[in-house]
Amino acid sequence: MKRLMLATNDSGSGGLGAAGLADFVIAPERRLVSGPPPSEAESDAFFGRRGPEQGFHWQGHTPARRLERSGGKDFGLIEFCAAYDSIELWIDPDPNAQLNLISLLDFFRTHEQLISKMKYVQADFTIGGWEPEDLAKWQPPRVEVNNNHLDLASAAWRAYRASTPQDFFQLLVRDLSQLPQLRAAVMELLEELPGRNTGLGVTEMRMLELIAPGGMHPFDLFPGHEMPNERRVFGYGEMGLLLNGLARCPVPAVSGFDEGPFTFEMIDDRNRRQRYQQSRLSLTTLGQAILAGKEDFSRHNPIRRWWGGTELTTDQLWRWDAANRALVAP
Repeated sequence: MKRLMLATNDSGSGGLGAAGLADFVIAPERRLVSGPPPSEAESDAFFGRRGPEQGFHWQGHTPARRLERSGGKDFGLIEFCAAYDSIELWIDPDPNAQLNLISLLDFFRTHEQLISKMKYVQADFTIGGWEPEDLAKWQPPRVEVNNNHLDLASAAWRAYRASTPQDFFQLLVRDLSQLPQLRAAVMELLEELPGRNTGLGVTEMRMLELIAPGGMHPFDLFPGHEMPNERRVFGYGEMGLLLNGLARCPVPAVSGFDEGPFTFEMIDDRNRRQRYQQSRLSLTTLGQAILAGKEDFSRHNPIRRWWGGTELTTDQLWRWDAANRALVAP
């Protein structure tokens, strides 16, 4: 019996592949925690057959030689999965992994033949953080995907892509237990809306907290094993952009950069990266006031960013009231 595993990131697929748990492991991952979310046309292109000039595609995370040996190079995801007798989704608990899970289940829901041979494994730890030999010994429950999973996933994915956060917020009154890590992900994502009194999301506020005592360098704030910023919503590049937003605006909350702004081109330049890395950060007067609960970032700086399908602007600023766990309309 040919077994295919789908992981939610490259580290997970690498660990599962090295553990020898399947005939083939793929990671059709997209970064979905920073928007706007993909349109139907973009999703069709991502999951469909790969064109000669197409760059962003689900096979982009898998080495071409392995795909060629599998006989599925440039296949669409449905066509690729059809060649296997068993399909398992191995899912990390972080919000981006949960968004990938609901988008995948929504995508697969009309393909009954694939659903009939599909199961999922929900980890409560980062799969890629385990050694392959430990993964090989692990015997987690494998849950058969059914219509309840599909209906919930489609509703959640639709809510995340909506033009306001209201439907996503309403997920909290539903029974989400069919997808055990979804409720935590919904809360973590709502917390990234601008705070009711600060105008900043929880990850941005955590950055200010870490910078306040002094001695912090930019990469100290980025995600990673045993790093002080324990927030898990955003990845490496997204954290760099958040830090740009705090420091490169009309009235900054953070100062001290010797290089920047953060871009991947800058990171690829050794000298620029070193200057950026060695910057000693501090809070400005505004940053100190925000951290003390006396100021609102959005009163001094324009806001224009995406949260799911919601375009947040200064005039249309949906906020999160953490104390009351409530959504605040503009």
